Amino acid sequence: MTEPSAQREGPAAADPATEEDPERKWLREVYAGDSARQLTVRAVIAGMVLGGILSLSNLYVALHTGWSFGVTITAGILAFAFFSTLERIGFLKTPFGMLENNAMQSVASAAGYMTGGGTVAAIPAWMMATGQPMPAHVMFFWIAAIAMLGVFMAIPMKRQMINREQLKFPSGIAAAETLRTLHASSHGGGDGGKTRSLMIGAALGALMTWLREAKARWMPFNIPEQIAPPFTWMGVPWKKWTLTFDTSLLLLAAGAIMGWRSAWSMMLGTLFNYFALAPYGLKIGAIAEVKYKTIVGWTVWYGSSLLLVAGLLSFAFSAKQIGRAFKDLGRVFVRKGDAAGDPLGKAGGPYRKGADGKPEEEDPLAKIEVPASWFATGMLIFTPIVMVLGMLFFNMSWWMGLLGVFMSFFIALVASRATGETDTTPTGALGKITQIVFGVAAPGSVTINLMAANLTSGVAIHSADLLTDLKSGYLLGAKPRQQFLAQFFGVLAGSLAVVPAFRLLVPRADVVGTPSAPAPGAISWFSVAQVLGQGLSRLPTSARWLILAGSLTGIALVLIERAFPKWKSYIPSATGFGLAFTLPGNNAVSMFVGALIALYLEKKKPTLAEKYIITVSSGIIAGESLLGIVIAVLRDVLHVLQH
Repeated sequence: MTEPSAQREGPAAADPATEEDPERKWLREVYAGDSARQLTVRAVIAGMVLGGILSLSNLYVALHTGWSFGVTITAGILAFAFFSTLERIGFLKTPFGMLENNAMQSVASAAGYMTGGGTVAAIPAWMMATGQPMPAHVMFFWIAAIAMLGVFMAIPMKRQMINREQLKFPSGIAAAETLRTLHASSHGGGDGGKTRSLMIGAALGALMTWLREAKARWMPFNIPEQIAPPFTWMGVPWKKWTLTFDTSLLLLAAGAIMGWRSAWSMMLGTLFNYFALAPYGLKIGAIAEVKYKTIVGWTVWYGSSLLLVAGLLSFAFSAKQIGRAFKDLGRVFVRKGDAAGDPLGKAGGPYRKGADGKPEEEDPLAKIEVPASWFATGMLIFTPIVMVLGMLFFNMSWWMGLLGVFMSFFIALVASRATGETDTTPTGALGKITQIVFGVAAPGSVTINLMAANLTSGVAIHSADLLTDLKSGYLLGAKPRQQFLAQFFGVLAGSLAVVPAFRLLVPRADVVGTPSAPAPGAISWFSVAQVLGQGLSRLPTSARWLILAGSLTGIALVLIERAFPKWKSYIPSATGFGLAFTLPGNNAVSMFVGALIALYLEKKKPTLAEKYIITVSSGIIAGESLLGIVIAVLRDVLHVLQH
């Protein structure tokens, strides 16, 4: 068993003894150069407009289903179509380039993910707890500050996860491949076969989405959303255990990009969860009924603790490498005069003094990557802002806000790694860890419990979003600093769009949980906060044992991988395995099938696989995402289609 070829993702991680540093190789072979047009005014405006509009769609859909759409690929295709049309009719003198579109996607993605700052879960849950609507200015400043903090938190993670470890970030790969194919074909270059395969994938994804979700009286049939095997387990149909095959091709495509190890690890965890752990929970009464929400409400304690402990232990083992991301922090405070003997060694510089006192080359990407000094500056600015907002709006003590920010970094670290390996960001599951901590730190306060978890999970989702965008830029040769700056325009646009829309959709607390705003995520958050807000003693004994077992499993998986690196392909990924206890089984089944198909093609037809797996999968993701939004508008806004 082998991972898919690293050539599809950029320069492979090098063996220091035999190969060139992958960062230098990227700089020479992939980087487009400082003069390439990227974060232009039109890219920013297009990203803010498209991201703002798509964030409204995400808000509406997530309030009704608990799920939201990725907007990156959708925005990229729409921008490409718009500017290509203007160019053809002569209204545009300078073509809208691929790297401009990539920067635009960063703006749009940050705006679209403003629903991850708490507006579909934590904030409605807060309204349920207080019985009051959250004032617009409170919501705006809170979600914007969390998002900004999340963007800065991603800085020290980028080079380790993307440049060195080459984590996949499947949506980032799909977005890059989509842009590369679209822009190459529009200017007569590129591979016509890849363009056709992208379009075929998009058409297939769109067709399957229409046949599955576009319910109308004039349609003769609809494809079922899931295909359930005719089996039972403990006398209960597999469908109730969520062990079905989802007919959405999006998950299949994500699995094909994800890679074999993460996919089979997730499948292994799913089998253990639904055939062993959940049945045991049902037997002892910890799970009241065989239903996804009740199952995951218990098993999440095992999965979230496994993810957190494994992620932090991996972080500790990588401390030497990650320390390179922080080495300039001390220089931020060095006076210019102190650097006189080492003029190129001041903060952000590419050189430092070697053992012999002479300058030696240290960082070839110092002027391209976001410097550690920006991370330090962002923390110094936004940590006190978040602390003050918590004190003013939610009665948090200053030290609670500081604790929340401190925890945010580690929650974001684990969530970003999970996104990099599996394309799933387990912010809800990891938020439970924060709720446990604040169940001890602030017993008796449901609202503090909710908003502290909102802080850490919101930071995590925005860190993971930026890293996904930076993965696209890495593959296309973009300048990370410009994508980093693009995020702030997106945060502003998304906040300005989402806050008034939320106030219109959820004007009162009693609307939450009704057909007009079901907010399933809010119901879950509120339920957990009611338990943990009264103190850790309210946590069931069985859940405490799960936390211990998950922690020990996470430690064991990381240590085994470290002890037997040559057997890594055969050792379950802690991230993939742990995620299985936080997701419905059909997600893992679909991703596993997609990864299995990709593995088969890589073994039997490696040339074909190298050329088409990413493009076809990217097309499927783009087609389903685009049409999913269209169907949501036709059904829920224009009421042309039925539920």
